[in-house]
Amino acid sequence: MSNRSIAPVLPTVSRAFVQDWLDALYRRFPDAQVRSMLRESGIKAADPDGRGRVTHDQITLLYQIVVAQTGDEMMGLWSRTVRPGALKHLCASVLGASSLAAALYRFSTFWNLVLDDCQLILTMTDTEVVLQIEPVQGAELSRFGQMLILKLAHGVASWLVFREIPLARVGFAFERPGFAQDYPVLFPGPVQFGGAASRLAIAAELGELPISRQEADMRAFLQRAPRDWIFTAMREHALPLRIRESLLLSDRMGLTLGEAAEELHVTPRSLIRHLRAEGTSFQAIKDGVRRDLAMRDLAQGKSIEAVSQDTGFASPASFHRAFLSWTGVTPAQFRAQSQGGDAE
Repeated sequence: MSNRSIAPVLPTVSRAFVQDWLDALYRRFPDAQVRSMLRESGIKAADPDGRGRVTHDQITLLYQIVVAQTGDEMMGLWSRTVRPGALKHLCASVLGASSLAAALYRFSTFWNLVLDDCQLILTMTDTEVVLQIEPVQGAELSRFGQMLILKLAHGVASWLVFREIPLARVGFAFERPGFAQDYPVLFPGPVQFGGAASRLAIAAELGELPISRQEADMRAFLQRAPRDWIFTAMREHALPLRIRESLLLSDRMGLTLGEAAEELHVTPRSLIRHLRAEGTSFQAIKDGVRRDLAMRDLAQGKSIEAVSQDTGFASPASFHRAFLSWTGVTPAQFRAQSQGGDAE
């Protein structure tokens, strides 16, 4: 494979991960409009075999398209429309805080004025600052909506202090979904499911960090949203992401299980056991890296033959078969979708 350090490869997430969001869009807006927005973003309107993948760029683009076309900055995920300009006022509010903990408190009070479905509660102890979602009686909160509000809190907090904030933990009130492996791609900390409430926590000392941003920084942050904060750049919190990073940094798709175990200072048997506990395998991680490299390069318009060579396949035909098994679409179909073609 060629050197790829000039263009970092972000992980993809499963199509199932964003389905709650798409279901909310279909409930709130005409079917034809939703299908048009999906087509423009390059996301398939349906995923009958459950193999579809969604890229960082596609999530970002769909978010921006939905906000522009519907006038709802939270994209139909809550019972009340969040009108354009709300996120700008949110950022302006937190900029004036004296510390990161104070900014998170302002974050919570802002959403408590805007949303009817839940209340955000901030608590501080000697060891942690915790932001918790408490549903209003009778309200049913979508998984994607809960994820997004906590991810927005983390993204805004990280932006305020010019560094991505590690999470002590993040938990969700819903049961562990089949796409649980997607959550470490977004949250830099241990993720749990089936708790009493959805919440995230940071170390208390991080709550004392001063706010470093100025109002002049806000425009670019909002214009790029959610590109700069939806996926985490950290890797240490999740073993599959650490292995993925090793593969990308070493540029060695031929990296063996033994070599990976040696880099991580564990035995091969221990590495297999740990990966199995996380619902994956070493080969699955390698295939995921090849898949995401291929998706990135196809979206950029590279030829199928070139992509098959770059990702280590003996022929375009073998690459075609592998890509179809990974994503449920052919390389040609994915490239057409990514460039504004028919995503049906």
